[in-house]
Amino acid sequence: MSLDSYVTLGRSGLRLSPFTLGTMTFGEDHGWGCSPEESKNILAAYLDRGGNSIDTANIYTNGHSEKIIGDYFAGHRALRDRVVIGTKFFGNLYENDPNGGGAGRKAIVQQLENSLRRLQTDYVDIYWLHNFDPATPVEETLRALDDLISDGKVRYVGFSDVPAWATAEAATIARLRGWAPIVALQLEYSLLERTSEGELIPMAQALGMGVLPWGPLKSGFLSGKYSSATTGPVDTTRAQMVGAPSEADYVVIDALNAVAGDVGASPAAVALAWVRGRPGITSTLVGARRMDQFEANLHALDVTLTEAQRATLDDVSAPALNFPAANNRMLAPMIQFAGATVDGTPSVVSPLLRSSSARY
Repeated sequence: MSLDSYVTLGRSGLRLSPFTLGTMTFGEDHGWGCSPEESKNILAAYLDRGGNSIDTANIYTNGHSEKIIGDYFAGHRALRDRVVIGTKFFGNLYENDPNGGGAGRKAIVQQLENSLRRLQTDYVDIYWLHNFDPATPVEETLRALDDLISDGKVRYVGFSDVPAWATAEAATIARLRGWAPIVALQLEYSLLERTSEGELIPMAQALGMGVLPWGPLKSGFLSGKYSSATTGPVDTTRAQMVGAPSEADYVVIDALNAVAGDVGASPAAVALAWVRGRPGITSTLVGARRMDQFEANLHALDVTLTEAQRATLDDVSAPALNFPAANNRMLAPMIQFAGATVDGTPSVVSPLLRSSSARY
């Protein structure tokens, strides 16, 4: 597989690369990102290899990430319409401005105008709600986004880190009102974080939404730097922020390292290949602070896991899901009513019910 093996995003005609370039590391404002020069080199390398999907947010390095991307395409204007640029709104960049963030109409419009200015473009391809806003009526958010699409400033709408029930409610309202649909989700997903398999990913599959996982290396825990047999500090700046893996994490990490040895690839490449092959996944967000990290991540496109290797990783990382996930799995086979009787009369499952239940 290569970066130009494009995949459609959910129930839309938008095509993305299997890996989306995440740019949270673009800019040095937070102390662990990369310089504008290195950021542009990574962006150029991604585009040169056929990549077409770039993800940022208004709060990434306090807007510097968007500006770096904008500066790059200002010098390569012919490329702008050939790529998919997504940015996010929600975070407030303005002290003492109660309407500077969130998902209200005033905040959405203001945030988009500022993002467009930093990105030096007339439109964004995907505009993502970055988090759940319980204080704002969802109808207000959806109508504001639909108006921005009508104005030509936004092409598609996505939700990031929003509960499944709230996303499903919003998707249903948008469909009933004829407003722009939610075509995709962003959510954390990796061998060390699989709880979205309980509701978010099944919901996305049922409602025709693409899924873009973030954090596929779990803050570097799955990068190959860690092992239960290794002692001493790990050479990574972010380790000071995220701490160390737990004992349970090391069980998964050690299994990943063993599979990587069998495959002949880095643990990071195997972890990314595992995510890429999971049901419902459209394009995985990958980021890097250095060019060598970026190159190492792209090696995942060349990794093919056997069924046995995938089963090993599936089993060791199996998540404990919230109710009723396990209950549903246990009861699903019983829905067939095989051999059941009602008042002494054998029950018959109609073909319609049988075909319907098979979907679940």
